[in-house]
Amino acid sequence: QVQLVESGGGLVQAGGSLRLSCAASGRTFSSYIMGWFRQAPGKEREFVAAISWSGGSTYYTDSVKGRFTISRDNAKNMVYLQMNSLKPEDTAVYYCAARPSIVVFRTASEYHYWGQGTQVTVSS
Repeated sequence: QVQLVESGGGLVQAGGSLRLSCAASGRTFSSYIMGWFRQAPGKEREFVAAISWSGGSTYYTDSVKGRFTISRDNAKNMVYLQMNSLKPEDTAVYYCAARPSIVVFRTASEYHYWGQGTQVTVSS
């Protein structure tokens, strides 16, 4: 059992940066893969990034490669998403997700635990 709470969303101009944080409860946090997903109004939930147990392996959807960076600090039970060079098409509610797994997944249905989401709005 794990609980996730996202923070750090807000309104930013195109080209700006935001850092999202996800605080996780549970003593087994270090054995969970972690992912970030986003969902815009009227669209399906989309994979953004994922990270392995140790943080040694990371994965990104093509549209954010080179702009976003996922990281984790297991000692603090935290996962982060650094978002640079933001574009209006990045506007969405961003969700933190977790699953006890060795394999990293890119599909929302594979994750067991979800936060409430944090709104990111990028203006042009």
